[in-house]
Amino acid sequence: MHTSDTLIDRDKEIARLHRLLARSEPQLVLMYGRRRVGKTYLLNRAWDSVGASTFYFTASETTAAQNRAALLDTYAAWSGEQVHPEDYPTWRSVFRLLLGHVSTQPLVITIDEFQYLGEDHRDLNAVASELNAAWEMRRPPRPLLFILAGSAVRTLESLNDGGSPLYGRFAWQTRLRPFDYWHAGELASFDDVRDRARAYGIFGGTPRYLAPVDATKHLAENVIDLVLEPTGEVRELVQTALLQEQGLRDISKYVAILRAIGGGRTNFNEIAQRAGVDADSSLREKIERLIELDYVRAGRRLGAKPKEPYRYDVSDPAMRFYYDAIAPIESMLATQNPRAIWEQRVAPMLDGYMGLIFEGMVEEAYYRLADVLGLPLVREWGRWEGVDRQRTSLEMDIACPLLDDRVLTGAIKWNTKPVDVDVHSKHLGMLDRLVDAGIGWAHDANRPDSPLLYVAAGGFTDRFRQAATASRDEVYLWTIDDLYQPHEKEGTATATG
Repeated sequence: MHTSDTLIDRDKEIARLHRLLARSEPQLVLMYGRRRVGKTYLLNRAWDSVGASTFYFTASETTAAQNRAALLDTYAAWSGEQVHPEDYPTWRSVFRLLLGHVSTQPLVITIDEFQYLGEDHRDLNAVASELNAAWEMRRPPRPLLFILAGSAVRTLESLNDGGSPLYGRFAWQTRLRPFDYWHAGELASFDDVRDRARAYGIFGGTPRYLAPVDATKHLAENVIDLVLEPTGEVRELVQTALLQEQGLRDISKYVAILRAIGGGRTNFNEIAQRAGVDADSSLREKIERLIELDYVRAGRRLGAKPKEPYRYDVSDPAMRFYYDAIAPIESMLATQNPRAIWEQRVAPMLDGYMGLIFEGMVEEAYYRLADVLGLPLVREWGRWEGVDRQRTSLEMDIACPLLDDRVLTGAIKWNTKPVDVDVHSKHLGMLDRLVDAGIGWAHDANRPDSPLLYVAAGGFTDRFRQAATASRDEVYLWTIDDLYQPHEKEGTATATG
């Protein structure tokens, strides 16, 4: 997305598009992602440095005939050519027109919201077949990209499935996702990195939610104006997000599912009970759909048996904040002063809320820092919850099997004062109790060569550092400042051993 009209976190996508355009052969590209992640912004601004001639058309949710007429009108205005709609009665003839456009520059043709060119799946398949027929016509070699884009994730993905007329035609298929905490911080660029983290926890990584954030104002002012006010811009965007997703029916049930998960119901039966729906295949399909759209995440603890049920949480921070902090007090917000509600209700609960958000940030940071710090490769990021032999509950913030068969474990703290050695002692004690309880992976995690990762937003005492580094061959100690170090300084995150 952008700050001062510059793109953020799309360097890899732009580089790939430029390489494809430089091949001097026509290339077909498929790009999709849920609404408001910045597809349109990217596809309209990716070509400034390559001198390409670009044609861009956005289809609308109307009939195929009206979309075809609108596309021809847009093409005529862009090209300066006289175009008579009666000469282009089929999609094949329209695609031939586009592909036959004469240009002395590299040519980029983008049809956004491509799914609207067909009124249903069968109809869209026919449109894809028409494009395939036009694409197969022999033409002189030239630098040309034909990009199909859209927000109907499942529908766009199906264009490259086996059996689709365009199967195997795409030189590149990619999905745009929301920003991680780091790139969200480039938009919500508060001087205090804690405020950057809090902004990520509240507004998430969707560029459209981050765009109105004004980092020259206090974070509280942004939250009050954009989220707590009854007409707050971001609040309305989050509330209507599901309505904007094509193909979702029974929106009220999807909302009920998100409310249930956001309210702490994390297993399937709890979600069904809280949402007031049957615990059946229909509910499972709806949860899977929310996972596909990056609103919900499913996970199981390390070492889970194949039949152990998944646990679900709201993965989009903006959605999580809305359903955790805002939805329960909507009636209050409609009748009472939003600033008073911030001061008396929201601000006091924010640090508690940020604990789980910070755990997600650490996962993102690990992958971001892996190459720079030479971190061990993770098979699967995870955490662990369960009981020991005495049925005492245990929680481990980090429990990750590594590619080299070791196990990375550790703790994550959203603290303000430096954590002391008791956090390290407690962690080692939990590992010993898990070994005693016969938890298989704990034996590998307890080996001297298995690494430890501790992340404490407010840092560590000297006693903690001495005890942790003396206990293992490989120990990583990160603060919140380390998570926000620029790329060229990422190596400053502490790795000892």
